[in-house]
Amino acid sequence: MAHGNKNEKVVYVGDSRVRKPGGATIPPDYTSFPGRSEAFIPNFLLKEWMVGCVVLVGFLVLTIAHPAPLGYPANPTNSAFIPIPDWYFLFLYQLLKYPWVSGSYVAWGVVGIPGVAFGSLLLAPFLDTGKERRFYRRPIATALMLLSLVSCYYLTKVSWDFYQHELEITGTIPEHTVREEKAREAAAAGKEPPSATKPAEAVELVDADNAEVKSIMEKAGCLTCHATDLKGQAGANIPALRGVGDLLTKEELAEIITNGKDKMPAFGTDLSAEEIGTLADWLAKQKATE
Repeated sequence: MAHGNKNEKVVYVGDSRVRKPGGATIPPDYTSFPGRSEAFIPNFLLKEWMVGCVVLVGFLVLTIAHPAPLGYPANPTNSAFIPIPDWYFLFLYQLLKYPWVSGSYVAWGVVGIPGVAFGSLLLAPFLDTGKERRFYRRPIATALMLLSLVSCYYLTKVSWDFYQHELEITGTIPEHTVREEKAREAAAAGKEPPSATKPAEAVELVDADNAEVKSIMEKAGCLTCHATDLKGQAGANIPALRGVGDLLTKEELAEIITNGKDKMPAFGTDLSAEEIGTLADWLAKQKATE
């Protein structure tokens, strides 16, 4: 550039002292951009994995420190037992009751619908690629999440209400409720509560091979309710006939067989007086002390 010539055009060719930036760029702080997000892979995914590992380790420590208690021993003779899954599976249990996901369509109910739900959850990061994080500006994702929550709540409530209705119409008391009541009664009486893992000693039947009594019981259908081993059904409040002689006299037994009592129907028209007397006499002999 010539000196003293004011009309000459000045051209800047750069300064060799200023270095061109070529180092690694610092990723921006996304918290300073409300409504935007960071890259799912690898930034967000790595954070989720780290949090998931911490939660998993904490969950494993909790299960080791406080293991889940065992349930009550299964009673195959309890025909009044109403099976029901744990609360977190009630929604799926209720879903499989509907005709369009059961019977011939059970594969769709067991594999199809859960597969679509979990597949959508896995594909959500790849389908919802927007940078918006505010839920009211993500109508599709928000609507699907609300629909899932409402569906799970509704199916769970319907399943539980139906279970309570079944208990009411069948007159069944859940086994854990019966055991809790017995434990409270034992505690009030100053006795040791019954143990679920240590059942009471079975009372032996007196004259168990009496063919005439067996014939009368089959005719009256006694084994249907009191079980084939005559131990009753605790969950359905049907008492055992073993040891019943310690509780009732022959006359009281004959009165109950004839006219019925509580849930037991009357058999005065189905059995003859002689048959009722024979059955009452045999039941009166069933004593734990003999």
